[in-house]
Amino acid sequence: MHNETIRATLRVTKALADLQRVRILTMLGSGELCVCQILEVLALAPSTVSKHLSILSAAGLVDSRKEGRWMYYRLPAGTAGALVRPVLKWLGETLKHDETIEQDAKQLKAVVACDAETICRRQRRRGQAC
Repeated sequence: MHNETIRATLRVTKALADLQRVRILTMLGSGELCVCQILEVLALAPSTVSKHLSILSAAGLVDSRKEGRWMYYRLPAGTAGALVRPVLKWLGETLKHDETIEQDAKQLKAVVACDAETICRRQRRRGQAC
């Protein structure tokens, strides 16, 4: 039991040890997002974002669901969320005035106002898959 607790703690701390993953978590604080919306804000390769989301998911820091061809991510709720909620609260409090996080929030607001399909089409034209 203790060994698994340590492993879970290490997964969380390792997941938090990356700027892009922290940016993703803070963006998800505003609600569920489609991968294409996350891609639009981060301006990274889809494979890179996918890897970051996989690490966050393995650490229990995000939940996902698939709807048609769209993949959505959100912060965990319920009992799963109870374990990570204090970490996410600390992260939000600590970074609320960070310049990068503030820029992401502004950009995310514009991205969320745009139709996800339009964003996906734009990414495809740039050679990025959704």
